[in-house]
Amino acid sequence: MIIRCTQADHLNQQIIGVCIDGICQYQRPYCNFCLPNHGQHLNNLTSLELLEGWINKRVLIAHNIQQKAQECKLAIDSLLNKFINILNINIVQLSTFGLSQIDNIIKSLCLIESCEKTLTNQLQQSIDQINLIVKVNLEGKKKQTNSSSSDNLLIQKNFEIKELIFEKQKHLNIQKQKLQPFTFEILNQNTIRQGQYCFAIAINKDNSIVLAGCDKNIKVFEFKQGKLNQIQVLSEHQLNVLTLNFMKKSNNFISASEDKQIIIWQINQNNQWIIQQRLNGHSGQINSLLLKNDEDVIISGSSDLSIKFWNKSNGWLCQQTIKNHTESIYQLSLNQMQNKLISCSRDSQIIVMEYSQKDCIWSVMQTIKVYQYGYRLCFINDNQFTFQPIYQEQMHVFEMNSCNKQFFKTKEITVKSGSNSCDYLFPQQYIKSKCLLVNKNGQNINLIRKKENGDFMIEQTIQFGHHYIFGQLSENGEYLITWDSKSKEIQIRKYKEL
Repeated sequence: MIIRCTQADHLNQQIIGVCIDGICQYQRPYCNFCLPNHGQHLNNLTSLELLEGWINKRVLIAHNIQQKAQECKLAIDSLLNKFINILNINIVQLSTFGLSQIDNIIKSLCLIESCEKTLTNQLQQSIDQINLIVKVNLEGKKKQTNSSSSDNLLIQKNFEIKELIFEKQKHLNIQKQKLQPFTFEILNQNTIRQGQYCFAIAINKDNSIVLAGCDKNIKVFEFKQGKLNQIQVLSEHQLNVLTLNFMKKSNNFISASEDKQIIIWQINQNNQWIIQQRLNGHSGQINSLLLKNDEDVIISGSSDLSIKFWNKSNGWLCQQTIKNHTESIYQLSLNQMQNKLISCSRDSQIIVMEYSQKDCIWSVMQTIKVYQYGYRLCFINDNQFTFQPIYQEQMHVFEMNSCNKQFFKTKEITVKSGSNSCDYLFPQQYIKSKCLLVNKNGQNINLIRKKENGDFMIEQTIQFGHHYIFGQLSENGEYLITWDSKSKEIQIRKYKEL
């Protein structure tokens, strides 16, 4: 398919691709001379070779909408059929019924009224969305009479439909969330003096137990009403504990250390933690640990340049190693679907890996070169992640291009640092239920809200006066527990809406 550019000064150049940016004001089919117009959104350009696949996916979505509409109609018909006898009753017939029958009729009619209110509220939003899509199609037909290129119109119409659906869904999410401004208030009366460096903190799923890696020891605290009470000390690591992760299905947990070991801890009948298994395989300290949601895979990132995947099959065994980084690995993050993994390193690269269900292996899908390396990154959802370059007061946002499945930087968010020094521990963490991202940077902890329109906004910045800050948010976002080298305290802060 050869299409020529219609721009007067472009010498009838051949069209080489299409812009699928939602707000682009320029001609979407572009030639080489058109490219400067699209310089601000190069990641939203797709080649003609990939265009057919892009369109087919949107056509499939339309078919799915049609099927869902038919299923909805069948469900409503089935509901009304259950009341068919009642709908045919007139007031004269009521005198022939007993009181219990009349009572049941009234109850049923009340149920119909309740159903009507619920369905009206839910369906009206869908009807508005459909009307918008129809409007786009009608406008598209008018444009078609003034254009000789039906291919170009088809591209634009399909993309506009996609954008309308996306905007409508985003509006629905706004209505659901209604997120309020917040602050984390320190509970001064509950702080604990802690002289040893505390490089890692973990909070269990129900906020009842807190772990703190204090030098090479792990202190176990009972956590009640915002107060910590030490109940056990574990002294099995030989060097500083760098990362701690609770399992979500139990109170078992995983620790890793400068001693190159991973230890899996289980709780016994006396509610004491004991070693279940030691994992040896890394030749350098372990800086990051992840546990998949189904708890059958542990992923570890190390200063030995490797990422290891430990599978739970007759005891934990290393099943795969990826060594694409050339310097120390600092943080790992899994997406919501648990099929994509990202890593950052001192080598100024972000590596994107994907899991193949067919081959049961992880493969590198993309290597992103960054200007300045960073210590922390985090998936926000399946198609978006954040990355904090070291010494910078901008946090970068990366999003996946739907056509080529590659991640590109789309924006920079201003964040506080306050220092030319930083430490590689205290990973980024995103709490989906509160749309809340914690991003340690320099001497500050930035607490960032992802807004309903997709923007990121700093709600609170906590300044510690030193760059040695370590900690974690609880899984529900209610507590922020930290240790810093200036106060030498374990501090507890509680979430409060304003």
